[in-house]
Amino acid sequence: MKRDEGGERWFRVRLNLVGFVFLLAFMLVAGRAYYLQVANAEVWQERAQKQLQRVIPLAPQRGTIYDRNGRELAVSLENDSVYAEPPRVKDPSEAARLLSKALDLSRQELEKKLSSDKGFVWLKRRINPDESLAVRELGLRGIGFTKEHKRYYPNSESAAHVVGFTGLDPQGLEGIELSFDRELLGAPGYLVRERDALGRAMALDGNIVREGELGHHLYLTIDHNIQYMAEKELAAQIRETGARAGTVLVLDPRSGEVLAMAVQPDFNPNALQRYKPWQWRNRAVCDTFEPGSTFKPFVVAAALDEKLVQPETRIDCENGRFSVGGRTIHDHRKYQKLSVEEIIQVSSNIGTAKIGKYLERQKFHSYIRDFGFGEKTGIELPGEVSGLLRAPSKWFEIDLATISFGQGIGVTALQLASATSAIANGGVLMQPYIVSRILDSHGNLVRETRPTRVRRVVSEKTASQVRDMMVLATREGGTGTLAQVHGFDVAGKTGTAQKIDPVTGGYSADKRVSSFVGFVPAQDPRLTILVVLDEPKDKTYGGLVAAPVFSRVATQALRYVGVAPQQTAQTAPPVTPLTHEKDVAVTSMAMTEGGESGDNGPGRMPDLNGMSYRQVLQVMERTGLNIKLQGSGRVVDQKPAAGAAIRYGSEVRVRFEPPVRRS
Repeated sequence: MKRDEGGERWFRVRLNLVGFVFLLAFMLVAGRAYYLQVANAEVWQERAQKQLQRVIPLAPQRGTIYDRNGRELAVSLENDSVYAEPPRVKDPSEAARLLSKALDLSRQELEKKLSSDKGFVWLKRRINPDESLAVRELGLRGIGFTKEHKRYYPNSESAAHVVGFTGLDPQGLEGIELSFDRELLGAPGYLVRERDALGRAMALDGNIVREGELGHHLYLTIDHNIQYMAEKELAAQIRETGARAGTVLVLDPRSGEVLAMAVQPDFNPNALQRYKPWQWRNRAVCDTFEPGSTFKPFVVAAALDEKLVQPETRIDCENGRFSVGGRTIHDHRKYQKLSVEEIIQVSSNIGTAKIGKYLERQKFHSYIRDFGFGEKTGIELPGEVSGLLRAPSKWFEIDLATISFGQGIGVTALQLASATSAIANGGVLMQPYIVSRILDSHGNLVRETRPTRVRRVVSEKTASQVRDMMVLATREGGTGTLAQVHGFDVAGKTGTAQKIDPVTGGYSADKRVSSFVGFVPAQDPRLTILVVLDEPKDKTYGGLVAAPVFSRVATQALRYVGVAPQQTAQTAPPVTPLTHEKDVAVTSMAMTEGGESGDNGPGRMPDLNGMSYRQVLQVMERTGLNIKLQGSGRVVDQKPAAGAAIRYGSEVRVRFEPPVRRS
């Protein structure tokens, strides 16, 4: 009996033990299930989703680049990209044959992709609408499309060196696109492909596209209309002179804003394959040249500021020949004694070399640095160089003399324009800049650039004295008379510098850099304009080939920004500049605003470019012309062109665009 009771008790113990084990196991399973399905549900759902999906990154959408008035310079447009899922392609060989014609790709390359064991391959990204339509009409199994963004430049060559371009990624490769790549580049989107439990791709219509985030938008200081004026006039002069390259810069000397940066040769960023890399280079910031006589005003400014000379101080110019350090310096004429202002007016090398000698090496070098030469300006563009300025301890006596008239020193176009703007701005150097503000994708201000004063270089009195000398250089008896602008005083300086011959290491006998830099109106400067022509043929003097470009750009730009002509300005037609080219005949024709009577029509078309609506109406009233007016703002186009004869029955019209809006 006792044995039965003991066995029953042991049986119960074992039963309870088994029950406890089962209970413990159930609790562990339940706890694990809770952990997987409740506590960590999102993690495991994401893992499961990844097993059923393949994520393919798409190119991000870049923000838009605008000019100062909101005109689009670079935009991102939607384009189809075509891909294939090779396992779903029925006949890779036949599909490759058809697609090679539609996409203009190698048949062998396509067949290799379509025959691969990969689940996804790109065939061609960002195709044009015609290619997209051609592929869709084929109706091939296993071929799909998704939307990607492609960079497009609506103004083609205009401001191409400033804006730059992107690659396929699309990462910025040149210009603003490169400098502000991080700000412009948005977050990428994704193409999500659905797969079944065995990892096989499901139908193409099961794919999901997740949109990315748009990048920031940039507003530049560039004014598209002034940029067009500069590019047009530069291209015309390049053709006329046969120069190999050229640059035109337009700055606001009061703020340092770059209003135009025209470079030749140009390129179309929408068709990069047609151009060589050297054509992409922005010569305004990447190339250096010897400034020649355009450097002389800075030497004189330094000497005036140090009170070593006065404008009326007379200096012996040695009858055109002067020996320095075993070398002989020449003037283009046999000058005797000239005042400092006459030295600038007639561009005497000997007179300027003697002024440089008064300064001596250290002081002269210090002023050159203060004007911004020998260091980068800090413009928001890639590839800027600092130029060439040796330490004064390495100057020989002849170096001090030649640097005084702009040889033996290397500058960039932007440095020269910025330094000239310092004189125009009362002796204060401003930081040049080209990006005015950055907005996020919702239009909120991210960053804004304000005019920044770098330093005072010379006193306001000194700047005023140099300005008056530069005005004399553009009047009769000076070297820059072809830079005159009707109704305005122009302060400017011509330059013609020999180029280094890479073979001999000395100066070339026939290769020159011709330039003109100045500002207008002289008494209240609104525009600083620099023109540089590299290796013009035949006529090589800056006063003959660069100064006329300054005049044409300044005339149009002043009208466009609404600067009224000065009542007291010299208005006589420009005369032949002072030069030692005896065989060059320069003629000029002054256009009148009213029409000229004739037998073939009511007269000639006046130059209305840049005029306001009211001003055009006044011209119509005065001349009796019946002109068709289109748009509002200021005149940007007219037909017929200025000076052309107006024939009876011909269309006479002008087109207006809104005036410049200062940011």
